Amino acid sequence: MPIHFSQLLGKPVWDAQGRKLGRCQDLLFAEGRRGFPILRAVALKRRVHPFLIPAEDIAHLQPSIILRTSEEREYSPSGDELWLREQVLDRQIVDIEGRRLVRANDLQIIRNGEGRFYLVGVETGTRSLLRRMGLEAISTGLLALAGRRPSAKVIPWQDVASVPADAPIRLRVAREKLREIDPVDIADIISDMDRSSGQSLLETLDTETAADTIQEVHPEMQAALISAMEPEKAADLLEEMDPDAAADVLADLPAEDRANLLALMERPEAADVQKLLEYPEDTAGGIMTTEYSVIPVGLTAGEALEYLRQSPRAQEDEALYYVHVVDEAGRLQGIVSLRDLVMADPRVPVREIMVERPITVDPLTPQRAVARLVARYNLLAVPVVDQDRVLHGIVTVDDAIDPFIPTAWKKRLPRFY
Repeated sequence: MPIHFSQLLGKPVWDAQGRKLGRCQDLLFAEGRRGFPILRAVALKRRVHPFLIPAEDIAHLQPSIILRTSEEREYSPSGDELWLREQVLDRQIVDIEGRRLVRANDLQIIRNGEGRFYLVGVETGTRSLLRRMGLEAISTGLLALAGRRPSAKVIPWQDVASVPADAPIRLRVAREKLREIDPVDIADIISDMDRSSGQSLLETLDTETAADTIQEVHPEMQAALISAMEPEKAADLLEEMDPDAAADVLADLPAEDRANLLALMERPEAADVQKLLEYPEDTAGGIMTTEYSVIPVGLTAGEALEYLRQSPRAQEDEALYYVHVVDEAGRLQGIVSLRDLVMADPRVPVREIMVERPITVDPLTPQRAVARLVARYNLLAVPVVDQDRVLHGIVTVDDAIDPFIPTAWKKRLPRFY
């Protein structure tokens, strides 16, 4: 049977001769070799500072906390310990498997055959709350009469990501596990947190995942999260974001902070973002992305596919749905869908299968007008060209309609971009 941490708090601690040494104030755990944190010490309540009894001296935690010795030795913390009461109990944690933010109502501890104690799980259900209030037995009996039982949700410790900013244990598997969660779900979790906890969780992610996540967070929170980061870290994250998304974040920052971050970014990425910042936010130029695929005019379908395989720009184009045909000066000559390229005879000239007069907009076209074109012609993206038809970017369907539909609806749309 697991030992419940909440039932240890306030319990008297006895030495081997039956002398009462004090009451349990907290338990200290640290990362163990078997994937579960191992007990390092029991903290006793003292007047000024807690007295720490090393785990080697603990014979039993349940039904009573009893030492195996009468000698009063003190544990010296190394700084990597996790204090359960101070840093985990009643705190927000991330249930990685359930992809949600939960509250740690109680913690489960087990003793193995060698007499060592391990932290194995977090309880979040109604039953753990009733236990904390001393009502578990009564409520369980009453619910049993009605054919029900209180919910008991236990999250294995390996599926938990601790988020307190001051917690020395981030959980060995937290980074790898969080990468398995869709950035949309991580963004929802961060949005439910207070700002410092959300910041702490974001900083546990690798740069690519963090960039994808912050793009899904509410715009007002994006700027706050970026501002709280170290400038070098923030610049790295902005480089990984889509240029239009990075420009939106930077536009919400003070001019001095914006200039500093642009200076820290790699030159090509900074140039793309700076270009977007020159246009008003509610125009095609302000919402376009500079990540799109192009091929030179005059290729066959087979040559075009080989060109795309070798193209750095195509590698940056996550959707790669439309391919833009341009001349040597970068002027748009036509558009061909990737499907048409793949399905065409490799010997067929691209000019024969491309749309020679595609729908386009200029950089100052209002966003509302772009949205109308997207809806009217059922487009996934619209090229943005200047008066000489030089291609500067594309406006994707999600960015075109972004201001006009509720956030909850946006998340139901297919993620082409």
